[in-house]
Amino acid sequence: MNLATQVFALIAVLTHIAVGILERFFYNRPAVRVFLTTSTADAPEVTLWRSGVAVYNILLGLGLVAGVVALHADDGTAVGRTLVVYLCAFLIASALVFAVSFPRLWRGALGQGLPPAVALAAALL
Repeated sequence: MNLATQVFALIAVLTHIAVGILERFFYNRPAVRVFLTTSTADAPEVTLWRSGVAVYNILLGLGLVAGVVALHADDGTAVGRTLVVYLCAFLIASALVFAVSFPRLWRGALGQGLPPAVALAAALL
């Protein structure tokens, strides 16, 4: 798998792990809530939801890490490629659903979907 794919997959890793950490551990801060949802008023109501989404984001990021690591392991090329391609496709689909469901949060959807889209395009070209 080429370098561009790996670099953009790792950018997606950083994005998802950083956002997951913000959602899980720092959501009570008004600046973080505004960054993630555009509102400071919804913190108590979304605690359960955001915790689940935080874990989802972190695990997706770690899955991409596993894929990139597997690319460099002995005979792990097929496993690594499969993980990277699948997870990038998953993140793109998630970003599209997010953008359609919450159009006002399009920047978040773009941040979630653009790096894996570039990684997937580079992998398939």
